Amino acid sequence: MSGNRRKAILVSAALVGGAMLMTACQDTDESTDSGAAQGSSSATPTGDAAATPSGSSTTGGGKGADKGSDASGQGTRDGDGADTGSGGREPVGQTCGANDISWSTRSETQAGGYILIIAKAKSGITCYLPAALPTVAFGSDGTQAGPAEQAVGRQIKLSGSTTAYAGVNPKTTSSNGGKELDSIIVGVGDDDPNPVSLPVGTITVEKPIVTNWHTAPADAVPFN
Repeated sequence: MSGNRRKAILVSAALVGGAMLMTACQDTDESTDSGAAQGSSSATPTGDAAATPSGSSTTGGGKGADKGSDASGQGTRDGDGADTGSGGREPVGQTCGANDISWSTRSETQAGGYILIIAKAKSGITCYLPAALPTVAFGSDGTQAGPAEQAVGRQIKLSGSTTAYAGVNPKTTSSNGGKELDSIIVGVGDDDPNPVSLPVGTITVEKPIVTNWHTAPADAVPFN
């Protein structure tokens, strides 16, 4: 074999070996790239999974329940309710209207004489008298009784045999003036749409006062 032919064979073998080596390297690179792509795909969430934060679900996970609400959604936060007058709170239910109540009056002699207003819920009704003065007015001019107590009372739940009392002194002056009347108008607050007229006998009215609602008649004496 001549030297030129041997040289040509070696060159040809080298070219074939180089081509095979390049093919093997290319296959190895493609395999590596494919494996990396598959690993990347399994580590990267798609669709809904990508939009869902860790620790939550697509069905509302992560939405905390309102600690200030009960299961029905009604507010039960601390501080709700009516002021009891002693720093506490009581639940607020249906406020009484004058037409929810069976009314009566009684004349008393204590503290110079006054009218005791007596209020009971009508049969089947449960309602609350607010921690505020009853509205008591006199005559066609609507003269209204002022407060006989410095502090507001407490909310009273009327139901069944529970009775509330308020005392009215129609005349707090020592003069001979005043107007003669024989009835008073009573409502539960100034906005009561159905105030009632209660007979009281003949009274003289001048600068009248009224107590808060009380559950004991002895607490409803309107001292001037």
